Amino acid sequence: MTEPARVPVGDTATPETLLDEAAIGECVARLASEIAADHPDGVVLVGVLRGALIFLADLARALRDVDVEVAFIAISRYAPDSGRVRILHDVDVELAGRDVVLVEDLVDTGLTLGYLVEHLRRQDPRRVDVCALLDRPARRILPMTVRYVGREIPDVFVLGYGLHRADLYRNVPRVVVADRELVRARPDAYLGSLYGRAEAAGDPGARVTRSPYRRRP
Repeated sequence: MTEPARVPVGDTATPETLLDEAAIGECVARLASEIAADHPDGVVLVGVLRGALIFLADLARALRDVDVEVAFIAISRYAPDSGRVRILHDVDVELAGRDVVLVEDLVDTGLTLGYLVEHLRRQDPRRVDVCALLDRPARRILPMTVRYVGREIPDVFVLGYGLHRADLYRNVPRVVVADRELVRARPDAYLGSLYGRAEAAGDPGARVTRSPYRRRP
């Protein structure tokens, strides 16, 4: 088995900030205002686990003027870019006749999103809209309308605020642009810059501090 590439001491493994905490807050506030205006009689926010959890929590708190119910759906993708998914946890609230907003952290190819929207529509809601913090249309395969978009981004790899690699970085309070190939070879490559851990900078003599969010073998 080939050992993953190390990030040498002094090498640049510092991601660029795409959205800082203030920018995320502005996006959330704007999206909440748009959703409230469209759904004055109340709305069910359906978050896609686990990536949308943090975004959905902030969005729900920002919706102060309308009745909000929160539900979740968890999926397992069968194959990358196939759109084929398996429902691990379905929505456990009544959707018939109600306004539903499906909440995603990032819309990419549109394949999985298309499957989820059709799945929710089969439960007879009055309407289903989509809200995404980030939309990356350059990778779209299935045309999808995302009614509420926090920020449209180019074809870059992003981490933080729910977005992850190997379950790392979800709790970073901002969205950063990372090197896709670097984190593919070394998922913990940005721990040093984002969490202050020397081990991620490739220092073999550094004391190892394991992230509580790292998946155990």
